[in-house]
Amino acid sequence: MESEQKPLLEARNLRKEFGGLVAVEDVSISIRENSLHSIIGPNGAGKTTLFNMISGVLRPTKGQVIFMGRDITHLPIHRIAHLGIGRSFQITNIFPNLTVLENIRLAAQAMGKDNLRIFTSSNHFKKYLLKAEEVIDLVGLNGREQAFALNLSHGEKRKLEIAIMLASDPSLLLLDEPTAGMSSEQVPALLDIIKKIRGLGTKTIVLVEHRMDMVMSISDRITVMHLGNVLAEGTPQEISNTQSVQDAYLGALYGDITKKKEA
Repeated sequence: MESEQKPLLEARNLRKEFGGLVAVEDVSISIRENSLHSIIGPNGAGKTTLFNMISGVLRPTKGQVIFMGRDITHLPIHRIAHLGIGRSFQITNIFPNLTVLENIRLAAQAMGKDNLRIFTSSNHFKKYLLKAEEVIDLVGLNGREQAFALNLSHGEKRKLEIAIMLASDPSLLLLDEPTAGMSSEQVPALLDIIKKIRGLGTKTIVLVEHRMDMVMSISDRITVMHLGNVLAEGTPQEISNTQSVQDAYLGALYGDITKKKEA
């Protein structure tokens, strides 16, 4: 039973300095397998910098990133991806002049043995096409297979980005502000996709998100960051009842105004 409690991902004492600025300071988090762990905090809290260190986009000034018991701190991004970590970005990262199907098929192929044979007829790679079709169904892009990515709505582009990530069949998905730029009407569809992914029972999700109602409704655990540090961690219920978290979000000015009204 003890082995089952080992985390899938660990960040150990991560620190990132940009010149004289410390963006992340001595942050440690542990992500359980097959869970949804959210990272929240006010603007400038260090959330995206932490994400970038975990996914290999940034090298930490200090500390380690451990994935499935292996130190991946200094591995290049493509090696990290091949180990089973998928990453989305706040800005959509797709090939605009390719169709939905081609975007996803190439992503599946990139993780297979045919990753260098990109100019071979797509019919030769039936297994990648089948994988693409499976993912298209999962994210709800049915009927848009032949649409060029540049012609998709913003919400559809978000779905496509998640589909591209799923095509490589990662065990860990890092979702950085997946609802960024979305209207309130588009958010429920994305939330349904995340719930479907969780329903597979084989994926671990780390989510950075500013929509608190969404975070509270789907997270198993939440880490709250503030000024580059971990302010609190716990279940949604525990976090919602933590005074220091409320203070970090509401700010001292709101508290001062409240006190004056009470006086």
